[in-house]
Amino acid sequence: MDFFNATSWIITTMQSYTGIWAYPAIFFISFIGNATILFPIPAFIAVFALGSTLNPWLLALFAGAGGALGEITGYGIGYGGSVALAKKYEKWFQRAKKWFETHGAFPIIILFAATPIPTDIVGVLSGLTKYNLKRFLAACFIGKFIMNAYIAWAGFYGISWILTLLGT
Repeated sequence: MDFFNATSWIITTMQSYTGIWAYPAIFFISFIGNATILFPIPAFIAVFALGSTLNPWLLALFAGAGGALGEITGYGIGYGGSVALAKKYEKWFQRAKKWFETHGAFPIIILFAATPIPTDIVGVLSGLTKYNLKRFLAACFIGKFIMNAYIAWAGFYGISWILTLLGT
């Protein structure tokens, strides 16, 4: 199976799952995709594919919530390893903490979450600095919502063009 046929198959398969379970499924897919640190799962493909048949705003809401909760793994690693990491990399830790305080952690987390830049880096740093978990989750949600809204709307407007291009 070549790339174009595989892509077409993935898109049409995702579009066929637009029943009542689609929104919880995208929440779960986004949660798993953002909870993995070493082997990232591209959850945005599902958001793009389902954007053509589901409400893009609701899709972004569910994907954003799942993605934000998935980022707790990076936060937890930083929070749990803060004592060991702070001793070993004290100079770097103090610089990062100062940078976080000077530039404001909240907009930095939103920026990282709203782009394809790995948010795990900021999550670990937030855990290391003992940044407020509720504020971390709120910033992650805002950023993930923005990114997933763009992707869902791109799917809404672009999927038919892609399927036509692939000859499906």
